[in-house]
Amino acid sequence: MTTRPLGAQISHMLKARGVTTIFGIPGVHNVEMYRGIEEAGIQHVLARHEQGAGFMADGYARASGKMGVAYIITGPGLCNIMTPLGQGYSDSVSMLVLSSCLDDVTGRRGQLHQMLDQKGAAATVCDWSEEAGTAEAAYHLVNQAFAEHDAPGLRARPRHIQVPIALLGTPVAALAAPQPLRAAPLQPGTQGTADRIAQAKRPLFIFGGGAAGCADLARRALDLAGGACFTTYAGRGVIPGAHPMNFGATLSNLDSLAVVAQADLVIAIGTELAEVDLWRQELGHKCPLIRVDIDAKCLVDGQHGQIPVLQEAGAFLAALCSEMPASAPKWDAVEVTRYRERAKAASDAARPGIAPICAALAQVLPEDTMYFSDMTQFAYVAKDVWDMDRPGHWHHPYGFGTLGYALPAAIGGAVARPGLPTVCIAGDYGFQYTVQDLGTAVELGLPLPILLWDNAKLKEIESSMIASQIAPNAVVAQNPDFLKLAEAYGAYAAEPGTMAELQAAVQAALVADRPTLIRMTDALNG
Repeated sequence: MTTRPLGAQISHMLKARGVTTIFGIPGVHNVEMYRGIEEAGIQHVLARHEQGAGFMADGYARASGKMGVAYIITGPGLCNIMTPLGQGYSDSVSMLVLSSCLDDVTGRRGQLHQMLDQKGAAATVCDWSEEAGTAEAAYHLVNQAFAEHDAPGLRARPRHIQVPIALLGTPVAALAAPQPLRAAPLQPGTQGTADRIAQAKRPLFIFGGGAAGCADLARRALDLAGGACFTTYAGRGVIPGAHPMNFGATLSNLDSLAVVAQADLVIAIGTELAEVDLWRQELGHKCPLIRVDIDAKCLVDGQHGQIPVLQEAGAFLAALCSEMPASAPKWDAVEVTRYRERAKAASDAARPGIAPICAALAQVLPEDTMYFSDMTQFAYVAKDVWDMDRPGHWHHPYGFGTLGYALPAAIGGAVARPGLPTVCIAGDYGFQYTVQDLGTAVELGLPLPILLWDNAKLKEIESSMIASQIAPNAVVAQNPDFLKLAEAYGAYAAEPGTMAELQAAVQAALVADRPTLIRMTDALNG
């Protein structure tokens, strides 16, 4: 058995578990973690900030379905990546952050990067955060993280392992026996759902991100039931936007209350029905609600699911399709289409000028494009009006709602899908949270269009202040010349003046040898 410092052994262990890319930043306290990266044949992507490293790991995980892995230093490094960990926790993203930690924090004070409780801090935004006091413990924790990632019936979450600095440099033998998979206790069957759907006059499905991996089954179940559906934002594409019985990702539209109230049975699959799904407290149903989820906590929350089913979405839908007879459509397709038209018009009216730009972009971007968007008005409208024909191709900081997500997440996504189209969508303010990671995208030579919506202010916050009868304050900031800034990093830059020029700029950016920042303003609408 080969003896190496523990830090190097961990890299070899990760490689044996299929890890090919690690995102991170080396520092004086984690250099031993970098000893084995090249020897193990793992690509390391150098972020410009630990927050960027975390979002890159997030984007990589969402795009690939694999674990996103990051190497981080003690103290400020761990604190900086806690925002991405919180985002990953809220959006069910599988990440593993490995950090160093100080050898002794009880008998010594004033050490470099010292925190009162580093492990405890990370635990507030992770599924679990543990310290490995021995090599065996480190191996066990890595095995546990990957076993949980691979296990059926377990919700994806970020995890954190910290290893004392001295231990990272200690020569140890490899010991990496895999742990058995641990699965959640799931219920078999559909709990009589097929019979209830057959008896219903207006069954309504709600598909969330938890159903993204079984879209074909979801579409078949919807058609067999003769039902209609909504998707959450995370569930966009589970049912194609053009499906005649799809009300779309429009639950946040208040008109959806009237639609939900018409249903005599609601089946919510793989969704928390959370505030960020509904943007109101209640779904609005007046009928039995069947909740299907692998997270037992979702089945006992405030959304009043009278029939809880602890089941993985794919297994549930497969059983449902096998049990359910075919039914004629029970909703009016014309009414669904009219509702979608009204919802899109309402979104355009609330934030004018963005919907036409979305339509122009959708015309020219390839079907397999993967999008990473930030907290920006452009994305808020796009999620309403930009139909997706497949799931898992639009990623957004839904739950935690952090600014600065899009650029580094898009970098991670592009690394995970070499040769396939990836697009970043950011606003002028949020882009500046992680703009420094533009250097990483240039280093990697990524053909990444960065669509920058520049309205020269925090427009969404300004509108909120005005709606609350508050005089707008602290919503205008001095922006840089974004085109020159991009060029200073070595990226390309463009500012199209017409929709046709925008379409051409995006198409050129997809085949460029480096990222292209494309600045968009209201001027595009003439």
